[in-house]
Amino acid sequence: MKETYLEALDEFFAAHYSDYIKLAALEGYRRPELLTVDRDGNIGRKDSSFLRLIHQADWQKLLETFKAGLTDTAFAFSFRYRKFREAWRDLSDKHTFSKMLPGILAHSNETTESAGKKLSLLPEVWDGIVKGKFYPEKNTVLAIALVCRLRPEDTNALLVYSGYSFDLSSVRDVVVEYLLERELFNPEMRDKCLKEYRIENLPIAKGA
Repeated sequence: MKETYLEALDEFFAAHYSDYIKLAALEGYRRPELLTVDRDGNIGRKDSSFLRLIHQADWQKLLETFKAGLTDTAFAFSFRYRKFREAWRDLSDKHTFSKMLPGILAHSNETTESAGKKLSLLPEVWDGIVKGKFYPEKNTVLAIALVCRLRPEDTNALLVYSGYSFDLSSVRDVVVEYLLERELFNPEMRDKCLKEYRIENLPIAKGA
């Protein structure tokens, strides 16, 4: 029998995931009618969220079909080098990732040193990110949020400082958002959720 938190993840995913091209390609998916005709004859339109799996009568079966075809396509390097113009801009910008990171980590009683130990990054890479020599890729920001048990609002802030945001058409992003919203930080449970959706490339240190 599937654990309750995995069942809750499935329901959350079905209600939020929004890559409608992939959903519509599932065998058995029935595209809902979005246009409606009111009693007065006016034509209305439902929100596109009605295309999500949760509105399908057999959404659990469709979701299992979807998961069976998953591969981790969200791989990214853990960092990227700053361009010269970015380095120049950062000199006067008070809200860069490296400048805001220590304060945000402090909300969870973490430091840049303790956070670095929970990531599977080379020490020199993490040091470069902390000092602003490198920019973190999205995978790294999401890994920091999970291992440091960040609040959703703090995670959103770090994503913005890095030039990203949560993308509901990304399997990885939807699963991580579920973990953060439910504060599901227990390593075993977290890892089972990630494995359930074949998310394998977050730079999380073993045992963190």
